[in-house]
Amino acid sequence: MTNTPIQFCEDPDKIDIAALQNLLNLCAFWAEGRTKEGLEVAIANSNPVITVWEGERLIGFSRATTDCVYRATIWDVVIHPEYRGIGLGSKLVETMLAHPRINGVERVYLMTTYQQDFYKQIGFQENHTTTMVIYNNDFPQHQISSEQSEQLTNEIMQQY
Repeated sequence: MTNTPIQFCEDPDKIDIAALQNLLNLCAFWAEGRTKEGLEVAIANSNPVITVWEGERLIGFSRATTDCVYRATIWDVVIHPEYRGIGLGSKLVETMLAHPRINGVERVYLMTTYQQDFYKQIGFQENHTTTMVIYNNDFPQHQISSEQSEQLTNEIMQQY
């Protein structure tokens, strides 16, 4: 850690994907093996995306997806180990929660099974009512082409 001021940034275009991949590999066992291409897609489909910087060094990251009304989900909250314990993780999550796309949402979910006591201090609570998941890699028959999707949509719309 240096005397360089720490800054939070909402511009996903400033993210060096290789630096993010390194940060995730260092900080998050659950993110091992994420590809640069996959991270680019995840970031492109997330808003807000918030990063934490010490000068030019990426030291924190989080992203969210939301419908801006009913539900939002916060993903991938990480702080570099050298910067933990000084409040940056809390500030990162609080910055995410204060973002205009998240702030008025009815429910904000946090996708984690790790460091739950930390998140409880911020106000999150365990949720035992929405824990179902499907792993699409295990069920390739669920994958349909865009043409098939369009055809199904048209068939459904004709019924109404």
